[in-house]
Amino acid sequence: MTDVKQRNYTPWIVGISIAVNVLVVILFFLPEYSGDVGFDITLLPLLNAVFNSFTFVFLVAALIFVKQKNIKLHKRFIFAAFTTTALFLVSYVTYHGLSESTSFGGEGVIVPIYFFILISHIILAAAIVPLALITVTRGLNMQVAKHRKIARWTMPIWLYVSLTGVVVYLMISPYY
Repeated sequence: MTDVKQRNYTPWIVGISIAVNVLVVILFFLPEYSGDVGFDITLLPLLNAVFNSFTFVFLVAALIFVKQKNIKLHKRFIFAAFTTTALFLVSYVTYHGLSESTSFGGEGVIVPIYFFILISHIILAAAIVPLALITVTRGLNMQVAKHRKIARWTMPIWLYVSLTGVVVYLMISPYY
């Protein structure tokens, strides 16, 4: 095993985690954009669901490859998941910066189910930012034992967040 220079990613993890979560919170308090966008912004939630779908698939592939001890492909799929998650974030921020929130129009028993999925998705999405960053940086620093320990939490939470992102889209898409 080659020696890997240990890098301190903590300032980046803290900064990115705070910035992403504060940005998302700010979006809920911004007034609706009233200018002309030039395209149908209701396509962005669909794009968000596509990005979440790819993230889910990439994470499953990363999990399969790490179980097979194929670390090279595991890393590639983790970086692919980070890429689609970053693209999701850009699309999400763009949509919510240009549009007001869409209300769920369902009725009956589906309403509490929708809100349970949505609220758990939101809470865990906020938590996954630092968890995923810590997990990947421990992997990059070859801190294998620490990486495995946190990855046992990170992977299922990230899978849940990406899957429920798609489910939330499917449930609310008729109301766009």
